Formats: sequence, structure tokens, C-alpha cells
Amino acid sequence: MSRKKKYFECVLRYVTEPSAEQLEKIKEFVYKKYVNEDLPEEMITFETVQDKSLGGGFILTCGNEAYNWSTAGRTRQFTERLAGIKKNLSYDQDVISILRTTVEEFELTARHRHVGNVSYVGDGIATVVGLPHAAYGEILLFECGIKGMVQDVRTDEIAVILFGSDREVRVGSRVARTVMRAGIPVGDEFLGRVINALGEPIDGRGRIQEDDYRPIENPAPSIVERKSVSVPMETGILAIDSMFPIGRGQRELIIGDRQTGKTSIAMDTILNQKGKDVICVYVAIGQKASTVAKLVNTLKNNGALEYTVIVNASASEPAPMQYIAPYAGTAMAEHFMHMGKDVLIVYDDLSKHAVAYRALSLLLERSPGREAYPGDVFYLHSRLLERSARLSDELGGGSITALPIIETQAGDVSAYIPTNVISITDGQIYLESELFFLGVRPAVNVGLSVSRVGGAAQTKAMKKAAGSIRIDLAQFREMEVFTQFSSDLDPSTKAQLKHGHILMALLKQPLGNPLSMPEQVITLVAANGRVMEELQESQVKDFQMKLIAYINEEHSEIIRTLLSTKILDEELRRLIIDASEEFKVKYLEA
Repeated sequence: MSRKKKYFECVLRYVTEPSAEQLEKIKEFVYKKYVNEDLPEEMITFETVQDKSLGGGFILTCGNEAYNWSTAGRTRQFTERLAGIKKNLSYDQDVISILRTTVEEFELTARHRHVGNVSYVGDGIATVVGLPHAAYGEILLFECGIKGMVQDVRTDEIAVILFGSDREVRVGSRVARTVMRAGIPVGDEFLGRVINALGEPIDGRGRIQEDDYRPIENPAPSIVERKSVSVPMETGILAIDSMFPIGRGQRELIIGDRQTGKTSIAMDTILNQKGKDVICVYVAIGQKASTVAKLVNTLKNNGALEYTVIVNASASEPAPMQYIAPYAGTAMAEHFMHMGKDVLIVYDDLSKHAVAYRALSLLLERSPGREAYPGDVFYLHSRLLERSARLSDELGGGSITALPIIETQAGDVSAYIPTNVISITDGQIYLESELFFLGVRPAVNVGLSVSRVGGAAQTKAMKKAAGSIRIDLAQFREMEVFTQFSSDLDPSTKAQLKHGHILMALLKQPLGNPLSMPEQVITLVAANGRVMEELQESQVKDFQMKLIAYINEEHSEIIRTLLSTKILDEELRRLIIDASEEFKVKYLEA
């Protein structure tokens, strides 16, 4: 049985029927462009259709390519040109003269585009036929103006995720290729602004002038392009900086149940970067709009919004927008990293990101695996987090430090997404609900938290001051359990328990009050020097704050030495303990 020949269809849509001579010239153009060894003239079919909606002119469609020379098409071109001018127009320019120049200089061209048609649409997904050359990750433009991204390339069709409501997209409507990868505008003017996952401002403060355009998907820096992590990214939180230090270029996971203070740790870290020449990017995925508004207000009140970019894909936005949000935020961070700057990026949170991707994958009819997630859900986060790095000096020495957030259910860190992200990151800060409800905030679980970079990202002063604090706390927790059953304790056990209670009180830290490195060192030296043993547990926090203020006023040379040398020698340690003992006498007398 012979194989059926496939014809190449050409359709000419017009308002006024062309003459025989005009039609012949159009056919000559088509033959010249498309006839080859595989496509002889006899395989090309012509069809003419009258379409009064064009207003004038014609549209020639050949296969999946379209040539638009209609009045409607030319009007759209002119409108787009005016829209582009309007965006770049400043208030002091003469609008009339610019419009006159635009009209005079405007040249009409027949648009040549690869065009397909929608065969199915629903739930933020559109299936398109007639675009065999469209690539994965390419942006497509729908007839109604909505943009979409190619997410699935199949044998005879492509699946597209829509960046907007699918209500305006209809079966049979036309889709054009843009031959552009999904990307986001970037630049310094984005600092202090709230944008969506496409880089469009959503804070009502007008248009943002971009410096560049970066694809949202980029390969991670190679091993040769990276530098080891050695410079601290101070969070200002004593419990973290002393026991689980984070370095610039590191990826440290913040993990815990709902409402245990995960976002608060990220927020305090952003606030602590004030004056340290660090750019911050906060990516909100699936959060309530009111939560993001409150967060923006907090940053603004603390003077942190000016060095922060907020990328918001709220819970009300479609799954495709939530899916691309962290990649868009990382593209923004990469722009600053390649300028030689240090960037802190927070993904809040990747659990909701994985859920959005699962929804998309199921709609795309991909096979579900464990917990109904698709098989490539690990790659979803690994290719995102691997882009965080500290670049070599040859590439400018910039860095991206990532703080991904994962929400657990009932403390289950062995679930699918938590174990995936734990294995990708360089450590995790585990927040425990039980500690949170006991009033230990931040509720950091010392046993399950870890930083795989460790002391390499700590200053020598902090490393020496922290000393054995982690071991002391672990022994205290263990001893506290056993001593619940005994009333008769020896003096050494009582002293150890007292020291443990003091450490636990010191590690409690109110929101929005980050501590500098010298303040943390002073606190730890005083605690390990047993200066606070005579105090009641309720007095410890008050004593700490007043001690720091006292040393700032009366012994400012200690602060200056720590800031300049970042080293804690025996002489400086003795000076801190003497100043602490001196203040304790005044404190107890008051």
C-alpha cells in the first residue's frame, strides 16, 4: 500500500479579491521560497478566502508561517510602536512633536511569523499544533495577547503553560513563536520594588527601567568558575551564627512545621545585611497577598527595602507563575552576582513550588511517582539551587547565598520534598514546634541542625567565642531529661544545669533585633566565662542587652578591636570578662 502524499497548504485571506496577475505574483513568491527537492510545485495547494474583518490588504499563511499585510496587522504594529514610545516617555518631553515624528517615520512591513493553532485549552495549559520547530522554554504569543512558555514537546503537538488567565484563549485561536527564551528584565532600578514572576511591577509605583534581559533558566557555574566558601553571611541571630554559620555562596535550608518562625529567620537575615553591601532577593511562592504586604512594610520601616527585590507569585496566581517565580528571582540575583556583588536570595517556600509543579505535570499528563510528584521533581530544585555559588576572582568574585524554606508536616523530615532539598543543600536549620511553643524563639533544634561549611565561614573571633556551646547545650538537654526524676543533685550537676538554662535564655532573640559580630562575641565570652551564673534566668536577657550597651559606651575599644582584627586573643577575652564583671556589680546594685 503506497504512503499518502502530504500537501503543503497555502491560504490567502483577503477583503478585495486579487486579480489574476496579483494572484500569480503571490504564487511566484511562494514557489521561490518553499519549492525544493522534497517539495515540488505540484505538492503546494492554494486556497483563497474572503475575510472582511481584515479591513484591507491580505494575510498569506503557508504551512505554519504567516505574512501579515492587512490593515488590522498594520494598525497593531503602529499601536505597539506608540506603546513602546509611551513607556519611555518622560514628563518634560513634547508629546505632540514625538507623535508627529513617529507618524512620519513609521514604515509598514509585512510580518513574518511561525503561527500555530490551539487544539485544547484548560487549567492554565494549552495544546498547540502547527509549530514543529518551537523549542522547550520558548515564549509563545497568543492571539489575545497572553504569553505562554513551551513546557512539553511531543511528536505532533506542543504543550504550553499560560502566564495569565486561560479564559481569553479559545480552541482554534492563533499562536505565534517569538523565538525568545523565557526571561526577566533586570537592573538596579528593581531594588526596592515588588515585581511578579515576569518582572512586571505590581507595587503601583510605575514602570521600571531595565538594564538588561536575562533568561530565567541558566546553567549553574562550573567547578572551575567557583571559589570556596570562606566569607561569613551573618544572620545576626546568635543561635545560628555561633553554631551553624552560613557563608557567602552557601545554600542553607530552613526547615520546620507551619508557624515555627521560618520566614522570621529569613527576614532577620535580610535586615542584618543593612550597610554590608549585600543585595537581597525575596521570592514569595504561594503566599497570601496580605502576608507579602506586611513583609514589605517591615522591610520599609527598617530601611531594608532599598537593597531588596521582592518577587511575588501569590496564592491567587496560576501555577505556571508560581513555577517560574524562583527561577526569575535567581536570574535577578545572577545579574548582581556577575557585577561582583554579594546576593542573598530567600525562596519562601519550595514546598509550594513543588506542589505547583506537580499540578502542572499532572495536567501535562506526565506519569506521577512518589506522593504524585513527577519523576524529575529532584531536578526541579537541584538546577535551581546549584546556581547559588561564590564566583572566582576572574569572574568578579560575586556570590549568591540561598536560604530555601521547606514546610514539613508534623515534623516529618523524611518526606519526599524535604529529603530531596536536604540532600541538595549545604546544611539545614531545623525549627521544632515543641521548642517554639515553650517560648524558645528562634526554635532551633541543635541536634538536627547542621552547617556543612562549618567554621570555614566563621571569623576567628566567633569561632573561639562559640567554643563548646553546642556540646554544652546537647549535654544540658540530655541531663535535663534525667534530672526530672531526681531531686537530690550534686553541685557540679546543678552548675551545669544553671549554665544550660543561661545559654538557652541567651539564645532567645526577639524579631527584628539582629546582633552584630562584636555583640555576639561579647555575649558568648561573658556566658562561657560564667559571668551570669549569679543571675536569675528571667534577668539574663535584660542583662545581655544592657551589657552590650554598657561596653559600647564605656569600653568602645573592645568593639573597634573586634571589628578591625576579627580575632579574639586571650588579652581581649580578659578585657571582655573584666568589663562584664564590672557591669554585673552595677547591675546587681541597681
